[in-house]
Amino acid sequence: MLKKLIGTSTPDAGLLFARLAGAALLLWVHGLPKLLHWQGELAHIDDPLHMGRGITLACALFAEVLCPFLIAAGLFTRLACLPVLFLLGVSMVLVHPDWSIEQGQFGWLLLIVFGTIALAGAGRWSVDRRLAG
Repeated sequence: MLKKLIGTSTPDAGLLFARLAGAALLLWVHGLPKLLHWQGELAHIDDPLHMGRGITLACALFAEVLCPFLIAAGLFTRLACLPVLFLLGVSMVLVHPDWSIEQGQFGWLLLIVFGTIALAGAGRWSVDRRLAG
């Protein structure tokens, strides 16, 4: 029984769960609302890097809509985590520097989840692994 619990596929199952759960949360909570309410988001999105609100929103949509699909599938996983990590870092450090840990806990937890995936890779159950052979 213990051998099954600590078997060789356990880390891969954990990475699959982290990819699917993290990507679903990011897409559902941040990506889809921005995509569905583009005009409203454009009117009030912060522009901390001074790129213009339209470019900032487009970058946010890339990181919060396209990247979660790539991460969930395990396709270019480490690369797809980078825009997410950058967006979360900018959001936590530049947009919301006054937030306490409690107020920003969702953002910090997403940083932990996607940072772990970026470091560990997609795992065995991924398109990346299939492409690598």
